[in-house]
Amino acid sequence: MEFKRQKNNQVDVNITPLIDVVFLLLIFFMVSTTFTRETHLSLDLPEATGEEQTELPQQLEILIDANGNYAINGKTLVSNKIDVVKAALNELAGTERAIPLIITADAKTPHQAVITAMDAAGQLGFSQLSLTTKKPAE
Repeated sequence: MEFKRQKNNQVDVNITPLIDVVFLLLIFFMVSTTFTRETHLSLDLPEATGEEQTELPQQLEILIDANGNYAINGKTLVSNKIDVVKAALNELAGTERAIPLIITADAKTPHQAVITAMDAAGQLGFSQLSLTTKKPAE
């Protein structure tokens, strides 16, 4: 008995439609993507004119150096911890919380040091808080 031999048909996958779909997806994503440029933040700060006060009221001044060390009214603190800052402020201000509190920080001071000083003042209830800057050279 002789059997007829079956032909092996080669199975081909036509990838032309696949390539078309990939190119369409690529074009879609290229067109729909927004390209943003990184921009630098530019601020125009307000200017103020006024006369300097010749007679300053009683005030507390927190000085913060470039390393984050504190000095309150010229007295250097032994530690940078918030509890030490609060204790020094409490000792110098007593029960008076309405006196102005001025924070003067070096330009290279870590941001956390300024926030710690502000947090200590806020926890103690100081209501008049100000930050100092220098006048730019003209």
